[in-house]
Amino acid sequence: MQPLTVRTADVAAEPWKNGGGVTRELLALPRGGNWRVRVSVADVASDGDFSTFAGVARWFAVVEGAGVVLTIDGREHRCTRGDGEAIAFAGDAPTSCRLIDGATRDLNLMLRGARGALARVVAGRAWRPRERACGLYATAPGTVRAADDPHAPMPAHALRWWPAAPATIAFDGAGWWLDADAEATP
Repeated sequence: MQPLTVRTADVAAEPWKNGGGVTRELLALPRGGNWRVRVSVADVASDGDFSTFAGVARWFAVVEGAGVVLTIDGREHRCTRGDGEAIAFAGDAPTSCRLIDGATRDLNLMLRGARGALARVVAGRAWRPRERACGLYATAPGTVRAADDPHAPMPAHALRWWPAAPATIAFDGAGWWLDADAEATP
């Protein structure tokens, strides 16, 4: 199966219930309200609480802006664009966000009854997906190398999703790898 590419700018922004930002849903599998895998980009404009998602595992990474301090279950976690790891937490954990220095854009991976993870790209290094499907969210343009996409250009601020994960993938730009298996339980 050919990979799908979705540019963040091509997806309509949906306002949050609390008015603190907007979300762009780049991928939902299956489509509709009963998704098991969801990838979105959120523009956070002000401090506030996150929506809760009972039974959902979440990963969060800053892709633009100075960053945020997330308070999850009463514990603070500083997350900036230069941090090495995404923050993983339960979707039903009480979570609030405080901006460090202005608005941010954040990448979110949410899994409901599925396995997966979010990991930073190491430019040029081959990455081996652990799950059946995988993706790349590019924060800078570059070239992707995979069996089905040997030297494909990748625009910045876009998601490329492989419904059937290649054995290895490499990207010479900056971004985040996403792993997901909507067919398997965590």
